[in-house]
Amino acid sequence: MMALSAAGRLPDFLATLPPGLLRALDRDWLHRARADQLPPAEPDAAGAPIEPWTTWAVIGGRGSGKTRTGAEWVDALARGDPAFTPEPVGRIALVGETHCDVREVMIEGPSGILNLPRGGRARPVWSPSRRRLEWADGAVALAFSAEEPDALRGPQFDAAWCDEAAKWRRPEAAFDMLQFGLRLGARPRNLVTTTPRPVPLIRRLLGDPRTVVSRARTRDNADNLAPDFLERVVGRYAGTRLGRQELDGELIADRDDAIWDRAGLEAGRVAAVPDLGRIVVAVDPPATSGARSDACGIVAAGRAGPQAYVLADASLARATPQAWAGAALALYHRLAADTLVVEVNQGGEMAAAVLAQCDPAVPVVRVHATRGKYLRAEPVSLLYARGLVHHVGAFPALEDELCDFGPEGLSGGGSPDRLDALVWALTHLMLEKRAEPRIRRL
Repeated sequence: MMALSAAGRLPDFLATLPPGLLRALDRDWLHRARADQLPPAEPDAAGAPIEPWTTWAVIGGRGSGKTRTGAEWVDALARGDPAFTPEPVGRIALVGETHCDVREVMIEGPSGILNLPRGGRARPVWSPSRRRLEWADGAVALAFSAEEPDALRGPQFDAAWCDEAAKWRRPEAAFDMLQFGLRLGARPRNLVTTTPRPVPLIRRLLGDPRTVVSRARTRDNADNLAPDFLERVVGRYAGTRLGRQELDGELIADRDDAIWDRAGLEAGRVAAVPDLGRIVVAVDPPATSGARSDACGIVAAGRAGPQAYVLADASLARATPQAWAGAALALYHRLAADTLVVEVNQGGEMAAAVLAQCDPAVPVVRVHATRGKYLRAEPVSLLYARGLVHHVGAFPALEDELCDFGPEGLSGGGSPDRLDALVWALTHLMLEKRAEPRIRRL
């Protein structure tokens, strides 16, 4: 193919190509992909002295094309495409936050493996009941949930694709267990596609000399995104702390003026909970239920002696009153809680009425905010600083709010609804004198 002296001549040159060749180029990922979407060179490529890598970390903003990158990589490995792998790959692990995420995003999603352009090639066969994807050449991919690290104990693989690892509930346990299973072939390897969060696993991977990092911004994939999204979301959050993380794919450290920090949350994290004397579910209801409404914060916490344990974050975005009331009551009954705490400043009286209508037997404590959010949050943050509050597992969205909350609120604006619910739950449990009900065992 002749070289082009100027980029401006490319459309004229493409116009001279046969339609069939143009369609083939359009389907060919090597021609369509950006540089950040193509894997690092293999150690033996063209005889060059390339340092071997074990993990390819694709760190990008929302909608930057990370899922398509992962799906194309897995499909190319399974087909033995020499542009992607020097040897055939027989067994691949697909690990997402939940089984639903693996199926709905990684496999069946618009950019998932089953919906890749095939160019006449047969699609792999997906067996949902077996969580198994099979290619015609014999390669197999198995689906796993990061919520079940022990499911990765036993199986073995040549390669693995881990999607959105920064928001896994048990990231290090799942990723570490996966590494024990990467023991097939001459050089097993991982692909991690994620929007970054400063959680220990991501910091560890980015600091590993055998990790190769590719970065992409949401705007880099503008041709495949709705113009309204670029104007409404990218335009609104560009340059903010939240936008730098969620759109530009930057790993943002804690705010200097935040009243929580991730090191403190990690130090207090536990895997199990003791017998609890009290369990409460706190609700920070939105004033409205429209498309522009705030989220509904729903957080459960329990107390054992002088220690408090954050048990669940069931917050919902833009939910109807019936939906979030149902979620709060379901959490209350699942944990055998003794109280529902509801803020009644904005729409809260209606919230209490909705809860009473749905289940009149549930005791509801109405709380009214007389001080600003920061002043209410400070005493609770001091409980954390004294080592009196523990998170049972990880709550990424809640913890992001905690570590991004300062005197002026959240850096990206908006309402810290999860944080508010947490503050009400822990204030009720730890900062108000109440009788201790019977012991509850989870």
